[in-house]
Amino acid sequence: MALTKEQKTKQVESVKEKIAQQKSMVFVDFSKVPSKEMFSLRKSLKEAGCNLKIAKKTLVRIAFGQSNISFWNKIKSSIPGQLALVFGIEDEIAPARIANTFAKTQENFKILGGIFENRFIEKARVLELAAIPTRNELLGRLVGSIYSPVSGFVRVLDKIRESKI
Repeated sequence: MALTKEQKTKQVESVKEKIAQQKSMVFVDFSKVPSKEMFSLRKSLKEAGCNLKIAKKTLVRIAFGQSNISFWNKIKSSIPGQLALVFGIEDEIAPARIANTFAKTQENFKILGGIFENRFIEKARVLELAAIPTRNELLGRLVGSIYSPVSGFVRVLDKIRESKI
């Protein structure tokens, strides 16, 4: 069913609003992915502070043009099928990580590229971003590496104290 001009305008405005809020963006092809699975993806994205927006490529191109994003030609060549945009609003890495996890379970869901730090990145770079551990995981590693020498020192002092008793 064709969209009316008013519906198209609303979609362009919606995409522009999301582009203005985003910290990163991942382009995905979701052809032949069951809608039930897409709902579960939307739920996991929402929990991580991300959004999924499905729109026609022409409307996305218009929204990008109005948002002064000039690399649509690079993006257009890597988009063969239906296009969905995964926006990272709170976390820059979460869209890539969640999309990659979902792509592993759904063979028809394909990562096409993305925007990170206001530059277009290829699929391989998106997959590299997806491999980065979460912020909490990195903080846990930092605390563990800071705590490790201290706990070793305490164990040495405890052994010295035991040997004197």
